[in-house]
Amino acid sequence: MNSATDSLEGAMTIARQPVVQTYELGKIYRTGFWLNQKIESLKSCTLTVYEGETFGLLGQNGAGKTTLLKTLLGIARPTSGRGLILGKPLGDRTVKQRIGYLPENAYYYDFLTGWEFLQMIAGLFQIPAEIQRVRIPQLLEMVGLAQSAAKKKQLRQYSKGMLQRIGMAQALINDPELVFLDEPMSGLDPMGRYQIREIISSLKAAGKTIFFNSHVLSDVEKICDRIAILAQGEIICIGSLDELLGTADTYYIKGKGGKQEILKKWLPDLEFVSEGIGSTDEAWQGHVKGDLQDFLASLRLMQAQIITLNLARPTLEEFFMEQLQKRGITFSS
Repeated sequence: MNSATDSLEGAMTIARQPVVQTYELGKIYRTGFWLNQKIESLKSCTLTVYEGETFGLLGQNGAGKTTLLKTLLGIARPTSGRGLILGKPLGDRTVKQRIGYLPENAYYYDFLTGWEFLQMIAGLFQIPAEIQRVRIPQLLEMVGLAQSAAKKKQLRQYSKGMLQRIGMAQALINDPELVFLDEPMSGLDPMGRYQIREIISSLKAAGKTIFFNSHVLSDVEKICDRIAILAQGEIICIGSLDELLGTADTYYIKGKGGKQEILKKWLPDLEFVSEGIGSTDEAWQGHVKGDLQDFLASLRLMQAQIITLNLARPTLEEFFMEQLQKRGITFSS
């Protein structure tokens, strides 16, 4: 193997370094007056998140998303299993300088301004004042709060969207390698969700790894490299959108006429609606394999008729609901 190939493989290996790993992670909470009741919030969760990817954890309210996030962050201790964050065991204090975190329901000091709040967080990370003077304006610009009125306004006067954006800024104050976001789009209007999506995309472009929980599936579909679905404490599926939903250019077609031998080349799962397969006038259907425009050109040459043509790939929402229903999870559970 030549040196160029070695270098290429080495670069690919570096790009695929795992930054979050869990192995059979479980969490049981005790509840009740005598703490004699058990709630299994996580059940044998195993997943890997790689460097530089945007990873979305999906699930209904109460599925265990926040519990998993808090366990990864060391806020909660796992009952069973183990995990690694940036190569260190869960709860390792040296890792905390290298990660950022935006809670779902963050609590702020109402009488601090946005600038003062970021200064306080920077002080907790022991970031030198000269670096703060550069980084804080950059972060305020990134999250859309650079205008003087916003940065001088007390946090108690901030809207929900502004609080979410200042929360995002504090999660990035230490220039983290890995960013955890718990429901970052929750409660935001369409413009606020768009701004958060743009920030996440800019973090990915900067080489950051983003792990976030969400039940806003349309946003996840737009920005995530891979996803996992958590249901009743269990990860029921994990993979890229193409792996789970199918490729974005797969089409399902129904038509009439044409030559059977040519149709079979384009439609591996060719199915005839009526009997009498030799007839050229009966209806047929299947998934298109290959370039759609070339296939349509072949149909025109055969003088075949198209009845319907649709994208075969389901939306993430459709896939999500299907996976829950397969496991008997109803809409009210």
